[in-house]
Amino acid sequence: MAWNEPGGNKPRDPWGNRGGDQGPPDLDEVLENLRKKFSGLFGGGSGGGGSSANKPPAFLYAIIAAVLGVLYLFWGAYTVEQQERSVVLSFGKYDRTSGPGLRWHWPPVEQMFKVNVGQTRSYRLSEEMLTEDTNIVGVSLEVQYQVIDPQSYLLRVAEPEAVLHHSTESALRQVVGASTMDDVLINNRREIAIQVGALLQEYLDKFNTGIDVVDFVLTDTKAPEAVREAFNDVAKAKEDEERFRKQAEAYANSVVPESRGRAQRLREEALAYKEQLVARAEGDADRFRDLLTEYRRAPAVTRERLYIETIENVLGNTSKVLVDVEGGNNMMYLPLDQIIKQHQARRDGEAAGASSAPESQPATPERSAYGSRTRELRQ
Repeated sequence: MAWNEPGGNKPRDPWGNRGGDQGPPDLDEVLENLRKKFSGLFGGGSGGGGSSANKPPAFLYAIIAAVLGVLYLFWGAYTVEQQERSVVLSFGKYDRTSGPGLRWHWPPVEQMFKVNVGQTRSYRLSEEMLTEDTNIVGVSLEVQYQVIDPQSYLLRVAEPEAVLHHSTESALRQVVGASTMDDVLINNRREIAIQVGALLQEYLDKFNTGIDVVDFVLTDTKAPEAVREAFNDVAKAKEDEERFRKQAEAYANSVVPESRGRAQRLREEALAYKEQLVARAEGDADRFRDLLTEYRRAPAVTRERLYIETIENVLGNTSKVLVDVEGGNNMMYLPLDQIIKQHQARRDGEAAGASSAPESQPATPERSAYGSRTRELRQ
């Protein structure tokens, strides 16, 4: 039934009031009713306010305090991983650095910050700069670093990454500005990277950033776009020059030792041949002196012996056989098979003697000298 529907005993308003009071309910009355309802939930009676029967019991306060204490413990507890370190500030001032494990601090009096000291971070930079010989080169590099001092990394500098950026750029410009274009692009890239890395670490230590440079790599160095093709041609020509030089050095290293060894072998062979000739000449001289002594003692016997030895040497090289028959004519025997064999052997000997001329040359003068001495003795 609507509030103004006819047939009711008393008129009602939209707020449920009957009678002549047509206004809204009192706000204080509504709040009092709500207070009474909440007091009833905690064990209070429906009597008037201010009595001891409406106060909550003491154990309720203990429960609330225990819950708040547990929440505070959870609020102050934190875990530090194996690769992390925690820096704790007390009233904004550095207090301690904690290692891995379960840790706790006093919030909000203390503040905690975690820093990963085991992670290797990387930073890239690409810049164009002027070299010592007034050329512009483009340099791209990569810096790998770690945080070794969490306190300095968080508190000493406001923006460690910005300090790293400016320090890297400053060190790179200083080293590249003192180098030539060829050194930066081709010749001394590794040495330049080492110098820039050392100078960068010096800057970071000077600013107390707590950062340690693990590796510094020049990923790319290139000439300006306008002259890049010409510079690439020059670089290829230098590479070809270096390659040809190394090939020539390798060829020289293979030929020169061989030639020196051959020359040394020839010198040793000549020295041996000289010693052989000298020794043979001295031996012949000693034998001739001994023969002369024997000849002076018995000229007839010595002359006969020399004649027989000479005949044996002369006839021993011929293919004819002379048979002396007492009281008869001499008979000539001509063995054709032996003649052919000796002729072939003589040809082989001449071919071998032509290949070793130093060893075969002294035979003829020595034999002729020996024959002349034999003729002198026979006379």
